Amino acid sequence: MRLVDSHCHFDRADSAYVNAALERARAAGLVHAVIVGQFQGPGDWGIALEVAAAHPQFLTATLGIHPHEAARATEADLEHLERTCARPEIHAVGEAGLDYYYEHSARDVQRQVFRRQCALAKRLGKPLVVHVRESTKGGDAHPECEAILKEEGMSRGVIHCFTGDTEAARRYLDLGFMLSLSGVVTYKKTEALQDAVRFAPLDRLMVETDSPYLAPIPYRGKKNEPSYVVETAKKVAELKGVSLERVAEVTTANAAALFGFTV
Repeated sequence: MRLVDSHCHFDRADSAYVNAALERARAAGLVHAVIVGQFQGPGDWGIALEVAAAHPQFLTATLGIHPHEAARATEADLEHLERTCARPEIHAVGEAGLDYYYEHSARDVQRQVFRRQCALAKRLGKPLVVHVRESTKGGDAHPECEAILKEEGMSRGVIHCFTGDTEAARRYLDLGFMLSLSGVVTYKKTEALQDAVRFAPLDRLMVETDSPYLAPIPYRGKKNEPSYVVETAKKVAELKGVSLERVAEVTTANAAALFGFTV
């Protein structure tokens, strides 16, 4: 069995922890992981690129401005992002998108910064890693995200940590996007998400941890790490009525094709 964690974070982690976590990932059957770099504030882009450079055979890096930080990003930061994402070792732009759950940045600013990153990904010919989270008060984020992707002519990327329903899944799949599933799919009371997983073709799905967040059952409440992606893959296999080995085979091929790495 060969698995890929299509979205993880190691920001602020020390090298000893990273090395140990990656060893546990290999022992669990992982052959690769996508490490997502994020703007942390002026002049601070975290450690994802540094960590990826230290493990080039196992980690593929992305870089983006999360909607939480959109209001803090200056024009100079956006220009830095453009220069950095043009480098060959950066395989995707993002995560970028809309977060109407916390709204740490105003919605109009989130939309502007999201559009800039859509345009950047399109110009560079690299996939876009999309973050989208709804408000507790209403379902605006998914329709607005879809509209922006359409208007910007985006057709290559992934909706990471997808938690929408079947209709949202249908819309993103129709655009050409992949859906990446996190440990949320293992939680109780996620029936709408589980129905969406049953609906979506396996060859359009990936699995992820979004570590250190959203640890799957039976690790919920603990610090998440790439090795735990096995539990998410098991749940996807159950929902799709196929073997774990089949889920691993297809989701690994999907991630490698989208992000352009070899396993």
